[in-house]
Amino acid sequence: MRKYSKIGDILDKKDNDQKKPVAKKIIIGVIALIAVLVVLVGAFGYNYVKTALQPLDRNSNKQVEVKIPVGSTNKQIGAILEEKKVIKSGFVFDYYVRTNKLASFKAGYYELKPSMSLATIAKELQKGGASQPLSSGKVLVKEGVTIDEIGDVIAQTTKFKKQDFLALVNDESFLNELKAKYPELLTSALEAKDVRYRLEGYLYPATYAVQKNETLKQLVEQMVAKTNEMLTPYYTKIKEKNYTVQQVLTLASLVEREGVTTKDRYKIAGVFENRLEKNMKIQSDISVLYALGKHKQNVTYKDLEVDSPYNLYKNEGMGPGPFNNPSIASVKAVLDPIDKDKGYLYFIANMKTGKVYFSKTYAEHQELTKKLEKDNQ
Repeated sequence: MRKYSKIGDILDKKDNDQKKPVAKKIIIGVIALIAVLVVLVGAFGYNYVKTALQPLDRNSNKQVEVKIPVGSTNKQIGAILEEKKVIKSGFVFDYYVRTNKLASFKAGYYELKPSMSLATIAKELQKGGASQPLSSGKVLVKEGVTIDEIGDVIAQTTKFKKQDFLALVNDESFLNELKAKYPELLTSALEAKDVRYRLEGYLYPATYAVQKNETLKQLVEQMVAKTNEMLTPYYTKIKEKNYTVQQVLTLASLVEREGVTTKDRYKIAGVFENRLEKNMKIQSDISVLYALGKHKQNVTYKDLEVDSPYNLYKNEGMGPGPFNNPSIASVKAVLDPIDKDKGYLYFIANMKTGKVYFSKTYAEHQELTKKLEKDNQ
């Protein structure tokens, strides 16, 4: 019996020795598979977090109204933003907020965009939202648009009528109320003569949210208040140049439409000042178009004869008031023109390239004009 027992033990040992390499291979395989899965999960998680920190859609112009209730936690805010499709992940938003130690998010109604990064959204939430829904509409005032054009936008995007808006911007009682609040801004505007619209030039280019219970007066005051905010740092400079606010905004409105690049606008402002100092007519086509109340590609010789105080081909000076609502960039150009000392009195733009050419004499200007006309044929 012992003899056979030894033979069995030998066989069992041999069988176990053969099984060990197989088991070892299986264990190594399982470990390798787990390692690969860990790497893949880690890489996926890293990429997910990385993309979630970026704007959901960089190219989106969509604006989404988001309500953040009082007492919302960061996790709840993240969930709301994800549900509204403003961000990719509420979990990543919460992670971002905690790791960057951000706090003081305020309740309210916000207008956010999928093109915003988490950093931008967090900053907006720290500023605070509106107390009422913003969904009544919004008004976009573009740089260089007239009050008449703003009236069209208001009629299209809000419950207000254009005719009521146009009446309001010339309403003496309302204007005096605004003047009492913003005396530095509006004193010269209310003293001006022969203006078409008292608040032309004073409705700052920006996007304005119109709340459900907001009045037309409140909307217009928003625009005036924004202009005051933008001009406040420059009131002292305006006085030092012996200008009124009305004069600065008038020149800025011409510069806004005559120039395309920032540098051109600063140079054009210098041309206008040089002409005014020599008692030369400004002769801007922008003034003629405003006098006509029309949009035209080309101004004719007949157009130049329009009888209006705004026609700067017929009238000296800069006109009774602004021709549109300019940006702060054009205001700065008027306050600090460049190349004024070069004595430029004329400029003309190549309609194909947009490049502006400056000259000191009428003869030089005529030569440039003929050359450009020939090149553009």
